Amino acid sequence: MELRVMNTKLLSLAAVALLLTSCASSKMVNRTDQTTEVPAADKAQVIFMRPSSFGGVVQASLFDVSSTDPEFIGIVSTGTQVSYMLDPGEHVFMVVSEAADFLPAKLVGGKTYYAIVTARMGAWKARFSMATVRKSAPGDYQYESDKFQGWLEKMRFVENTPESIAWFQANKADIKGKQIRYWQVWQEKSEADVAARTLNADDGA
Repeated sequence: MELRVMNTKLLSLAAVALLLTSCASSKMVNRTDQTTEVPAADKAQVIFMRPSSFGGVVQASLFDVSSTDPEFIGIVSTGTQVSYMLDPGEHVFMVVSEAADFLPAKLVGGKTYYAIVTARMGAWKARFSMATVRKSAPGDYQYESDKFQGWLEKMRFVENTPESIAWFQANKADIKGKQIRYWQVWQEKSEADVAARTLNADDGA
């Protein structure tokens, strides 16, 4: 009986590992150093996490659209996260799959901020949004929640490769088109909705 239970557990773990591998982006690689970096005093860091397996094999690509043209940050799959170092100040980030969505941010130097990439059903495949992690707020997206602390332990840092950069260059026109189209949709949101989905200066740790 004990052997059967052990075999069942091993098969379950293998299935989970296979699922995560099949969902992983072949264009990104695990970062050698898996420790969370500490930004310099004149830099801010935003860590984009994708903890949920909802959305399956659909990849979520991330961009800094603070200026006219999108700057490629990376691609997140289930169980992975991407670190982005940048200058403090006001920024806008974008996540793209079937559609695009945005996350404004007001960042302070020397601090690290977290954004959760979340999936929802689209017309043909998953669409993604980004949620803020607050220092003090109800729910799971809060620094001190058990769920978020668990994510911090399990997430794997990934980084770009020549293949991911080449993918961005090949798809830049389509990405820019989605930025223009869905930014118009974003601007129709209420002030309260935008405020709820903005990383504020005091959200940094």
